Amino acid sequence: MTGEERAGSGFRVGQGVDVHRFSPEADRALKLGGVEITGDGVRGLEGHSDADCATHAIADALLGAAGLGDLGRHFADTDARWAGADSLELLVIVMERVRSAGWQVMNADCTIVAEAPRLAPFVGEMGERLSAILRAPVNVKATRAEGMGALGRHEGIGATAVVLLTGSGTGGNT
Repeated sequence: MTGEERAGSGFRVGQGVDVHRFSPEADRALKLGGVEITGDGVRGLEGHSDADCATHAIADALLGAAGLGDLGRHFADTDARWAGADSLELLVIVMERVRSAGWQVMNADCTIVAEAPRLAPFVGEMGERLSAILRAPVNVKATRAEGMGALGRHEGIGATAVVLLTGSGTGGNT
């Protein structure tokens, strides 16, 4: 069996990572996993779109697993069409492309790294919103950087994601 034959059947795993610094704009909303995070002192993230790093990490993992490149290739931060875009809408487009390539999602797992705000009250809703788009279970977790590095110094928020796809897709190394 050739590498191309193996790549077009069975299972594919993808991983995604995204990090955004906090925005200097006091009125910018913080969105993670499609959910607006509220509370005292909550600051939004800086980015070309809504800067939802959890959704971006999942989208990048999906594209990678399907062999469709990365998020920047599909939604360049130099393209005015995507300025202020809702990341859940971008995820819908990503899922259309993944499905068109012959893949379906088995599950996804996302970890958000943030010193603050406290995200535990929001992770269930994040998982529900993301699951509705992926049509598969999405587990969302939150952890802290324990004061280490840029994330530990409250300079921003990061997220990692892993997805499992199944199908007989056509995606390759692009």
